[in-house]
Amino acid sequence: MDEIVDITVTGENVDQLANLTRRLVEDGLVACGNIVPGIRSIYAWQGKVEDESESLVLLHTRKTLVPQVIDRIIHEHPYDTPQVLAVPITDANPAYRDWLIAETSRGEG
Repeated sequence: MDEIVDITVTGENVDQLANLTRRLVEDGLVACGNIVPGIRSIYAWQGKVEDESESLVLLHTRKTLVPQVIDRIIHEHPYDTPQVLAVPITDANPAYRDWLIAETSRGEG
């Protein structure tokens, strides 16, 4: 049975994440992405505490595609070190899971 995961990615704004998500969906690497605008991120960066407005996308894919998705994000994301975290899904609506697997079957080729 194929395992599914969510990948979280932060970005500068909704448009930047929407463009990235669209390319990943078109290439069959993710089934979809849910973008959450207007999050506030407080983090340490280069010896300083930053407090920035960002957006977040939750990408839904299969575990076998995670390395490809991470590689694409690293190469296409404008940040030097983008947040990219893969989180395993322990259970899901069977019909949604089947749809996700079908939509990402193109990405394995």
